Amino acid sequence: MTLEHAVRLVAGIFILASLTLGWLVSPYWYLFTAFVGLNLIQSSFTKWCLMEDILRKTIFGGKSC
Repeated sequence: MTLEHAVRLVAGIFILASLTLGWLVSPYWYLFTAFVGLNLIQSSFTKWCLMEDILRKTIFGGKSC
């Protein structure tokens, strides 16, 4: 799995989890969904993604894809 695919996987999991929590627990969880979406938009303009840095330092051990 490449780093790009891992970022997309994590983003999808975060979105589905926050939508589920918003439905079952509290509507305030939808703010987390909005945060993930805004981060995806921001990363498309700036070419920087915090999740990519986190995954690179943990799972991918500093390797670039």
